[in-house]
Amino acid sequence: MASATKRACDACHRRKVRCTGQQPCANCSQAGLACTYDAIPQKKGPKGSRAKVISELRLKEHQKKADHRRQDSTYNYGSPASSPSSPTSPGSLTPELIDGCTDFYFAQLYPTMPIMQNEQLWALVAEMDTSVEASCLLCSFCAFMLIQPGMETKIGQSMEPLVGPCSRTTLGRRLLDEALRKRKRCDYIESPSMNTIITSFFLFGCFSALDKHNTAWFHLREATTLAQIIGMQEEKTYTTGPYLAMMSMRRLFWLLFVTERAYALQKHRPLTLHVTINLPSAAEDPSKPIAGFIHLVNLYRPFDDTFVGLWNKSRTDCSTLWLAHLQTELSQALPAVLDGTETQAADLRTSQHWLRTIVWQLSITNNFLSSTSSDSSMTFGYPIEIAKDLVAVTSQLSRQSMEVHGAGLIEKIFDVACTLIDVMSCVPIDSQNFSVGPQDYLNHLVHLISTLQGGRSRYLPLLLTKISDTLPPHMATSIIQPMVPIKVEQSPEIPFLQHPDSSETQSSNTSSPYSTPPFLHFYPPP
Repeated sequence: MASATKRACDACHRRKVRCTGQQPCANCSQAGLACTYDAIPQKKGPKGSRAKVISELRLKEHQKKADHRRQDSTYNYGSPASSPSSPTSPGSLTPELIDGCTDFYFAQLYPTMPIMQNEQLWALVAEMDTSVEASCLLCSFCAFMLIQPGMETKIGQSMEPLVGPCSRTTLGRRLLDEALRKRKRCDYIESPSMNTIITSFFLFGCFSALDKHNTAWFHLREATTLAQIIGMQEEKTYTTGPYLAMMSMRRLFWLLFVTERAYALQKHRPLTLHVTINLPSAAEDPSKPIAGFIHLVNLYRPFDDTFVGLWNKSRTDCSTLWLAHLQTELSQALPAVLDGTETQAADLRTSQHWLRTIVWQLSITNNFLSSTSSDSSMTFGYPIEIAKDLVAVTSQLSRQSMEVHGAGLIEKIFDVACTLIDVMSCVPIDSQNFSVGPQDYLNHLVHLISTLQGGRSRYLPLLLTKISDTLPPHMATSIIQPMVPIKVEQSPEIPFLQHPDSSETQSSNTSSPYSTPPFLHFYPPP
């Protein structure tokens, strides 16, 4: 029978919560913490975040267990075989590294991929030494965070003692290799779970950021296939099971839904997931709003098998009215004021204008455009309007808010810029009608790409080559030489942004660009 004491246990005292005085107490039992009464009572200090305290306590417990295992020479998680006792050597998965990656995820990436919860992560930490599934997920999770370019600016020097002489990307690659190696030890295909699906998703993200897109597509398709095996495409699956688990599973389905559609459009792939279950509720977790995530899902919902089939040229049943309606739907898909973070706004607004460009590209491929159309989205000059809107948005976004989205964001900006170049080369433009015109928009987008991590080395040369090969020499020279951003007025679309004055350095990261379809032969001769 549990004994009672007259003072709070160490964990309850540290968390500043009422203790039942038992051994173990109710709070420690619920939180999965060791219940001890070893600490010497001290004076009360300032109150802090209880969730953060729980994380610290769990990390300390895990470190103690790890120390015992290293003393027995049996602990060798992610470290070279020759150095099992070095928890902070490059390649090892330490509690400090997990904590840093977790902080980065919840601060920067959770709004756009709200699939992991604090409780879930710390449960994985507790199981990582005994469960291959848990260790694979943590390795892929940390690898994904480390490979993201935004993490370098977020963590900075605090990670140096953990990374040592190798770069964060190198450490991410090592953890990626470790996840793949460990995964071979379990039959995750025959017995899939939500954790194995999330692991496949993070593996996709790692390989996509590393510019290995065939491998990335393999793991994304692996994730969607495993999701279908466990029935995530059926609403009845979500009627049983713990509430938080079902909530996260539903979000995971829609994250895979969005990711598959974006990747299918970028790389001309087919779809496997469809609109078969209900959307998450914006009010299901008041402490972590996901309204922005729901907006993102709604942006991609119209891009179904019909559109992707037309995009991939596997079907031809397209109409002007349908595409015009889709353009209208995209233009009205987001509210004037986004109730979310700047990071969410960067993803949502950029995706919206990129999707408008994709629909326009399909319209011109099917010869549906006209210079006399009353609907601007069905005219040859519509990409100029899209570029104007994208410039207005990116001029108000901070560098980090764009950077954390990785490879996808810069590729979308690149495609909008390439489409604008094609239009400028073929559509007569009267510069007197523009105080700020297409050439200025292109100049801004070129400057933007040149400031992105990976943009200058990978995308900028391709973009400058396209400008030189496509535009008249006098116009190309005027764009290539200055490469300075234009000044735009504050847009009413995103008044909530916290950094409206960050207009000269926006960013993302590297990826492989896909070539813009050749539009020149679709335009009428001058």
